[in-house]
Amino acid sequence: MKKTYLYSLYPIARIKLKVKVLSAIILGSAIILYFFDPSIPGQLYPPSPFRTLTGLYCPGCGTLRGLHQLLHGNVWAAFGLNPLMVLSLPYLIYSYICYSLPAFTGRKVSPIFIKPAWIWLMLKIILAYWILRNIPFPPFSWLAP
Repeated sequence: MKKTYLYSLYPIARIKLKVKVLSAIILGSAIILYFFDPSIPGQLYPPSPFRTLTGLYCPGCGTLRGLHQLLHGNVWAAFGLNPLMVLSLPYLIYSYICYSLPAFTGRKVSPIFIKPAWIWLMLKIILAYWILRNIPFPPFSWLAP
């Protein structure tokens, strides 16, 4: 059975446009996040809906503040705010490269295919992280942003 790639289904101009729009969104978001600190309440960012409704932290709590710290070169501060986000960034960057590079160079980058068992394990890790960061005493409270 022949494999069909995304790039063989669409005209190359359409794919380039999608990549340019995605890149502009990422760059614009990074610029806004660099100049506007999410840790200052009432600025530009709305409060977390899950935290507002329940008073608990979700797996994504601390991500904006962590990305802000990363953009300023503070890796350890970002890791302290949301370690799961920092650990997932290399995979997200690689996925972006796999999607965008072929549109401009014509060279395909082999994507990383993950077995379903690893995806289920990652889901379990995220759920455990979600539960553990809401336990109010050390060492679990250290996971809270």
